[in-house]
Amino acid sequence: MAKKGKRYLEASKLLDKQALYDPEEAVKLVKQTAKAKFDETIEAHVKLGVDPRHADQQVRGSVLLPRGTGKTVRVAVFAKGEKADEATKAGADVVGAEDLAEKVQGGWMDFDVAVATPDMMGVVGRLGRILGPRGLMPNPKAGTVTFEIEKAVREIKAGKVEYRVDKTGIVHVPIGKASFEEKALLQNLRALMDRLIKAKPAAAKGQYLRSVALSSTMGPGVKLNPAQVAAFAAGPEEE
Repeated sequence: MAKKGKRYLEASKLLDKQALYDPEEAVKLVKQTAKAKFDETIEAHVKLGVDPRHADQQVRGSVLLPRGTGKTVRVAVFAKGEKADEATKAGADVVGAEDLAEKVQGGWMDFDVAVATPDMMGVVGRLGRILGPRGLMPNPKAGTVTFEIEKAVREIKAGKVEYRVDKTGIVHVPIGKASFEEKALLQNLRALMDRLIKAKPAAAKGQYLRSVALSSTMGPGVKLNPAQVAAFAAGPEEE
């Protein structure tokens, strides 16, 4: 078992391991426990009551975080003609078609999100073995296979992130940086939880929100009360 560092152990002392915090307390604590010398990413980890082995219990999509992620996202777009021009205008970092596919096949992977128009999927599909394992394969459910290229690129640059339940039934999504104000993190958390709750599969039975936790890159997990999180997500948006 890996040995915990001094900063991690000091941060852990701020938490009651038996407690389930409300969203406001959790955000305050996760900022306090982010003690690394760099601006740590704050992530939400949500255990859902689904069985990912069944296709009708998959939870996948995207959400636009109102306060962004705090990260500069590099976007690659597979498109031609007018749609390629749209992508460039919207701020895509690299735009191409077969030439871009060849570049990726040659080992170039200097991007965080890939977007493609539907007519390019025949080309992009051949990159599945490269993009798939890295979570970079464009997908309609995530809004990354679309003819609305300009909108897709602008939203991703503004803070749109993809979520997808893993094989253990957990969704891991960044909701900002430790340097964010508490209010900004709460707004992003509300947007994420609202979307996840609305994405509940009809086939999911029993308790849907099994557990919710926040953590910084190097810090301990802060556990939230699932019922309070659900009520928080359903509440009015703050200005």
